[in-house]
This record gives sequence, C-alpha cells and structure tokens, in this order.
Amino acid sequence: MRTKATESNPKSAKSRPKSTQERVRTFLELFRGSESVLILINPDPDAMASALAVKRLLWKHVGKTSIAYIREIQRLENQAMMELLKIPMVEINKVASGDFIRRILVDAQPDHSEIFGEFTYDAIIDHHPRTQGWNAPYVDIRPKYGATATILTGYLRAAKIKPSINLATALLYAIKTDTANFERDATEEDVKQFRYVFHYANINLLRKIEKSELRVSDLQYFQTALEKRIITKKAIYAHLGKVTSTDICVQIADYFMRVYGIGWSFVSGVYRDTLIVIIRNDGYRKDAGKLATRAFGSFGAAGGHRGAARAEIPLNLLLQKGIEPHDSVLEGFVRKRLNL
Repeated sequence: MRTKATESNPKSAKSRPKSTQERVRTFLELFRGSESVLILINPDPDAMASALAVKRLLWKHVGKTSIAYIREIQRLENQAMMELLKIPMVEINKVASGDFIRRILVDAQPDHSEIFGEFTYDAIIDHHPRTQGWNAPYVDIRPKYGATATILTGYLRAAKIKPSINLATALLYAIKTDTANFERDATEEDVKQFRYVFHYANINLLRKIEKSELRVSDLQYFQTALEKRIITKKAIYAHLGKVTSTDICVQIADYFMRVYGIGWSFVSGVYRDTLIVIIRNDGYRKDAGKLATRAFGSFGAAGGHRGAARAEIPLNLLLQKGIEPHDSVLEGFVRKRLNL
C-alpha cells in the first residue's frame, strides 16, 4: 500500500551519528530479522550500485530485500551494468509494495519523483542537496560527496564487509560516472573509496559496461545537434526536438563539454510530452544546479550539482502559460530562460 511521504521539518530528524561505524550501527538497528525491505531507486549507475551495497549490508539482518526502479532503463551502459553485474532489480509496477514492511530510498529524495513521494521511508541515503517537506527516522545526506556510492562504500568498510567482484565493480563505476572521472563534484573521500574498491573490481567487466554507449540510431541526434548548434561566448546549445531517450540529451551535453574553450553546454529535447533540459559546465566558479532551479524551477522539476543539472517540464504546463509545444517555440523558451 502506498502512502504519502511524511512532511516535517528536516531539523527535527534524529541527530546523525558522528562516525561511520555509529552511522552503520544506527542504520542496522532499524531492521529486524524477519522483516522485508524494499529499496527504491531511479536506475542510474550510482543508484544501482548504492542499492546493491545496501542489499549486501542488510544480508542476514532482514528476511528479504528487493530493489525496485521507477523508470525504464534506457541507457545501454545501465542495461549492461545490470546484466553483466547481475544486479537483481524489478520495475516498481511489478512490486506489491504492501508486502514490504520497510522502505529505503538511495541516491534520491522523496520529492525527486512523484512516485518516490507516494511512499514513506525508514532510511534515506543520498548525496544530492537536502530538500524540504519530508523526513525519515534515518537520514544520511552528504551533498559535498560526488556519489552516493562513496557513502555506501564507507558503510561496507565500517561494517568490515569485503565487497564481491560484482559489487566492487558497480561501486567503482558509480563513483567514476557520477564524478565524471573526478572532473566534477569530486572530493578526497570519493578518491579514497574509489581506490579501495578498485582492488576488488573486475576492470574487464568495467570496460564492457563503458563501451555500451550508443546505438546506430542515436547518431542522428548527434548530427542534429551539430547542425543546430548555437555557440555563444563559452557556451554551446542545441535543441534536438523529439528524442527516444532523455539520456541522448545527456550524452550530447557531455560531448559538447569536450570542445576547447567551452565552459557551458545546454541540450534540450522532448521526451514523452516533457521538455528536458540538460546543463553541464566545467564546475569552476559556476553552479549548474542553481542555474537550472533559477531558470526552470517555476515551470517544473529542476536542480542538480555544480557541474551537472537538468530540468523536466511537462508540455501541458507550458501550454497553460501560452507556450506552444513546437520546436522553434521551445528552443526560444529555453534560450530566453538561460539568456543565450
């Protein structure tokens, strides 16, 4: 049975333990041996690896642990990660959530998705900036960290659990991708935990995952982006029109950041009646998350980190504001909001 997330003042949450050992002890004390636990994620590498780490932590502490993801897994790398590393996951609509006594949310917060917001949680572990209007008995949010996988690797070490090859490879890939190879939002702790799991990971499996990036059909979007690119002072923007996956926008935005002298890249597209805007920058004296919130927060979901952010705006909300869902109009809207 789904229930709305509890609203309360974040400051009223129980004080957080100071050491990682105390954090792990407090976390595990929430659960009992016969209980069933559901871990919810938005399926990207960091979320999948973090959920797998939580599942390992709870082994022998609970009766059953399942991982449920809320969105279709579109990116080929993510599909390859799930298959090659044998991550046991199931779509949320195939889960009888009422069968689970406990719920955990990793690498996200309740207001990051309408689906997430339909549940209450016993624990939330994340590295995104703390949002308002929810609470949980156990909360560990560290926005300075580059990946939630960094936090969970620390948990495993504190619990004296040696990660399996698949778990170590998942954690390694998660830290690597979420920090963009330590070029974005990375800390010394990310490097420390990366070095630790590196010793247990399978690098050949990692390479197989990383090489699973594009379909032949995806190349058309790169052609569109190059043909429609708009270059301003140290920025590139392209509107792709309708896309078959939001992640193609991400891939092109990351690709644009490889251009010499470019400090910002912006890519927009329409996916399933939603305008997607992806923002990337070099992370130097800039904050993509704040820009996304300022430019698009009043229209839909928007936010992110210093170096990477996105906005998702339903087309019907734009139509209500008199903005027609035509490519030229949407492109003009995005450029106006970003002052391009």
